[in-house]
This record gives sequence, structure tokens and C-alpha cells, in this order.
Amino acid sequence: MPEAAGPDAPGLDAPGRDCALCPRLAAFRAANRAAHADWFNAPVPSFGALDAPLLVVGLAPGLRGANRTGRPFTGDFAGELLYATLLRFGLAHGEYRARADDGFALSGCRVTNAARCVPPQNKPLPAELRACGGFLSAEMAAMPRLRGVLALGGLAHQAVLRTWGQPVARFPFAHGAVHRVPGRPVLADSYHVSRLNTNTGRLTEAMFVAVVEALLGLVGGAPLGAAALDRAGRGS
Repeated sequence: MPEAAGPDAPGLDAPGRDCALCPRLAAFRAANRAAHADWFNAPVPSFGALDAPLLVVGLAPGLRGANRTGRPFTGDFAGELLYATLLRFGLAHGEYRARADDGFALSGCRVTNAARCVPPQNKPLPAELRACGGFLSAEMAAMPRLRGVLALGGLAHQAVLRTWGQPVARFPFAHGAVHRVPGRPVLADSYHVSRLNTNTGRLTEAMFVAVVEALLGLVGGAPLGAAALDRAGRGS
């Protein structure tokens, strides 16, 4: 069975390997353990340091991605655009090879999911997102330097707002939107980096890069990669 990229920090409220809060997800995990004993098949821990100023929140682990490898956005298409963009802005280093043991690491950024367990058909139920909300809340509370949150998709956006006790209707999701919630980090929205969204053109590489660049510009102090520094030096 693959090992995760690293367990969540000691003392951080995170789901255990046999978390039973969501019976449907626990049953799905059990079925996958029986069918694929060499997969991770457990709640997937977050990736990156707790002292990072930026948190990326996705929806849930992919069946053959994070559920297999044990690291968020690792092993399926979604990680290719996400991690290439983080590399571009100096928020990661190494080479992403779609494996939890590839040596790829984050710097100044942490990545998690609103639901920690893989759901059937990649669709967590509202009750399952609420059950995982406490873990997301604890995670953000444990990040002392957190200045910006990037929500990938409407459900991740809603999950963040609910952990902050905010009504979703007050801060509607829209790609490229930036929300200023009093007393909270800046919240930026992007369409999810899924193959479906990129294949249909709903989300392009340029669109996603623009969202990340805008968020970094707002929160300040996050590292920039060579490409971004070169653009800044040219005044473009």
C-alpha cells in the first residue's frame, strides 16, 4: 500500500485511517481496499507545511489519483495543471511525477480537500462535506501565517465559507472572483482543475495561472517563480 506524502501535523484534528463519520464513504473505502489492496484507500492527509501562507482547497480525492497514491491531486490529470502552476510561481520545487514518493515538495503553499475520502462518482454528499468541515476548520485555524485560500470549484468554495460561519449566498462562487470576508484570509475562486473542465475549455491554463497570480498579488509575500519575476521585470 502506498504511503502518504506525510501525515498531518501531530495534534491537528484530522480523520484517522478508519474514520467512520460518513458510512457511505467508509463502505466505499472498504470496497476499494478489497479490490485494490496496494492502494492508499484512506482519508488523504493534506500536503505542505502548516506555516504556509496559501491554502488550496479541492473537492475530494480522485479514485485513481489521491485515493491510490495518498497525496492530494497526485496520480490523475488534475494534479498536472495544479502543480505545474505552483512550480511556475515558486510555490513548489522538484519534479512532479504523479507519485507520492517523487520528491516533489511545496513551499509557501498547502493543499487539501474539502472531503478527505474518495466519494463514489467523485461526488461527495452535502452531509459528507459537513462531516469533514471540522477538519478543514481545524486545519485553517492551525495555519498561523495563512493569508489566502484558493477554492477549486463551487463546492470547495462553499465548504470554506461554511467553516467560517458565512452564508454562501453572500459570497457567490465565480471563476476569478475574490472575496474579502471580515477577519478571514482572502478567498479566491477558480474552476476545478479537472480533465473535464480543461478538455471542454471551461478552464484554460492561462485562466488558472491568472487566478493564482492575482491571489498572490493580493496576499503579498508569497514567493514568485522565474517566469513571473521575468514578466514583472519587463513590466508585463
